Amino acid sequence: MEHQEPNSRAGLSQTSLETFTQKPTCTESTSFSSRTWKYLNAPVRPCGFVEVQLLITTFCTGLQGSQLTVIPDIRPNAVSFPDFHCFASNQTGNTVFLMLAIAMPEMNGEWFLTANIGMALGLFIAGAYVTGQLGHIIGRRRRLWLLFCNLMQTGMVFATAGIQYVHGTDLGGPTTLGCIALLAFAAGSQVVQSRSLEMTEITTAMATAAWLDLIIDRNLFAAENRSRNRRIGFLASLVLGTLAGAYMFKNVGSPAALAVSGAGKLLVTVMFFFSPAEKEEKKMEKEVEVV
Repeated sequence: MEHQEPNSRAGLSQTSLETFTQKPTCTESTSFSSRTWKYLNAPVRPCGFVEVQLLITTFCTGLQGSQLTVIPDIRPNAVSFPDFHCFASNQTGNTVFLMLAIAMPEMNGEWFLTANIGMALGLFIAGAYVTGQLGHIIGRRRRLWLLFCNLMQTGMVFATAGIQYVHGTDLGGPTTLGCIALLAFAAGSQVVQSRSLEMTEITTAMATAAWLDLIIDRNLFAAENRSRNRRIGFLASLVLGTLAGAYMFKNVGSPAALAVSGAGKLLVTVMFFFSPAEKEEKKMEKEVEVV
């Protein structure tokens, strides 16, 4: 028995070494997968980090505005719309012009293009409807859903840039309607997401309500006012984005402006991987209460 003890110790030592160097078990691998899946399905918490994401998105919307905003022409009694003669995200303008098209169809092609306006309004509503209704089912702030929606929107913007780069820009035709459909659907989806993240001050698109709510704010000049700060940040981002987009539209063309917009939206998509989760915050609060 005494001669077998060293072998026994050697056996134990070898077993410990094998235990230390062995690959992760299937259970450990499954645990990592489950943690990852849980993280991706956790709801994103509205916070300062998400505010930055929405402000970047707003800047990207401004970049796109150079393609779809009304710009006065130097010719008397004429108004030109760069590229499409309609709006992708501002449906107030589209609604007004669509009603004018119904009341004065003879002005189609002179003041507006009815087909373009109808496509923009219809696809914006469709994008908002699909994103909003599916969000109620899947989870409006679920990380995986936000990643998917933003990736989809980014792909649509890049697709529009590619189409314009290859085929150029025309006022009408199937290619133009396709570009409008992509941008309008992406815009509708985007605006719904800003509401889902419970930051209605940063709509990422429409400025009218932001201007109004800013100037009538009872605490406009207060030292601390988060809502006011969000509105100012939103308006500043939209203005700067539009100025940058107009400069790019004038000097390098629409495809480049759209490509930069798509790159910004891709950055926002990646940032959603790191956005704080709501459940983590609640868990920390409970731990603090226990201590």
